[in-house]
Amino acid sequence: MSNLNTVTVAIGADHGGFPLKEELKSHLAQKGYRVIDCGTFGTESVDYPRFAFAVADKVSKGASRFGVIVDGAGIGSAMVANKVKNVRAALCYDLSTARNAREHNNANVLTLGAGLVGASLAKQIAETFLTHKCTVDRHLMRVKMIDDLDAGRTPSGTVGSNGSQSTKAAISGEEMGLTEFSSEDIQRIAERIQSLLAVEGGGVEAGATAATCGDEACTDCGHCADKTPETVRQFIGLGATRFSHAPGGRAVPEDIARCIDHTLLKADASVDDIKKLCAEAREYNFASVCVNPTFVPLARKELTGTPVDVCTVVGFPLGTHMSEIKGIEARRAIREGAREIDMVINIGALKSGDDELVYRDIRMVTEACEDGSALSKVIIETALLTDDEKERACRLAKRARANYVKTSTGFGPGGATEKDVALMSGIVSAAGLGVKASGGIKDFDDARKMIAAGATRLGASAGLKIVQGAKEITISN
Repeated sequence: MSNLNTVTVAIGADHGGFPLKEELKSHLAQKGYRVIDCGTFGTESVDYPRFAFAVADKVSKGASRFGVIVDGAGIGSAMVANKVKNVRAALCYDLSTARNAREHNNANVLTLGAGLVGASLAKQIAETFLTHKCTVDRHLMRVKMIDDLDAGRTPSGTVGSNGSQSTKAAISGEEMGLTEFSSEDIQRIAERIQSLLAVEGGGVEAGATAATCGDEACTDCGHCADKTPETVRQFIGLGATRFSHAPGGRAVPEDIARCIDHTLLKADASVDDIKKLCAEAREYNFASVCVNPTFVPLARKELTGTPVDVCTVVGFPLGTHMSEIKGIEARRAIREGAREIDMVINIGALKSGDDELVYRDIRMVTEACEDGSALSKVIIETALLTDDEKERACRLAKRARANYVKTSTGFGPGGATEKDVALMSGIVSAAGLGVKASGGIKDFDDARKMIAAGATRLGASAGLKIVQGAKEITISN
């Protein structure tokens, strides 16, 4: 990172945000930023508005280019900061919201909830926020409308008969060659779809099942998240927000349960199996269930009225479906209640050099996800690809505006490696895409290595396991 010595960042926190503030302060200083610490300086109880104002005031008066404020949830600090003239504060909880806050809203103060994000994710959010810019005319025009309020003026522009805003700076549909679209269509196309929930519904890998988990005699194997909650909390501390888990697991603490995707993708899964899966998800308040497409309607029905989401797979596990079929499959799944889609690329087309076919293949699914407000994840099956092919696949996923790239299905010949994760992250992370490392992650050290290499999600074979064992785990930053 270059020329950061001229960029000053004011940082502050209340007692709840103090530990995370200290980590961020050290991290930003190491990155070359000049950091102004506005307090607090310990964990003794204090009132967050004092410190939120101190940071916002630095930004307002030009003493600092950016501000970062940490409290328990980040909400109160954002409210305080936005009362200060010339401050545009944004609460961000993932990379997408951080990037959007800068590119679309030209935010100059970042607020974080120490109870919502771990230190690893918070550092990534801060870096994303500080390194992106607002440069598009339509966004700058809207930021000016916000600034007009600080000056006591009504936001510039006039309101048309259909309620839409028009200004001299606005770009007309005719100028863009989009006269056949409605204003709502143009707005939808212009604004990048945000991933508000960084979630993952990874699949059970190769149908692996442990011999003893589920056996009542197995109470202290030390491998499963329901039996080693403190290990899970260590992952949450790294920024984890989601784990996936095969059916039959025992109760887990509430704070961990909300990080779990309950997963069953076996070919022989029955209706009763899916109902049981959903019943367990309801009982333990898991984040989602991940099922094969034919079970999406049943899962949605079983989970209606609950906060549990539905994830499914498309073109899984070989990726050889026709692109149009993948698109239709994704749209139908979303229409029937899926909120997350994992798709497998056409691997043979990529290896044959037909990049346009692969792009269309991915885009068919990402368009469906954009239209249906679902999360799109692109599985490239790295074990079958050369480094050049991995790079091309990642660039095509980025071009197609996917939310994540993922190393493998769990049904292929191999899983994630540090080298592959680093390669993928180097290509897509600057564009705001996440990287899912899946397969071959046998223990906590493996997981740490993948995170260090750039993974924002991790999948370890055999279910709800942390070190090794009986169930699959998926970790999300």
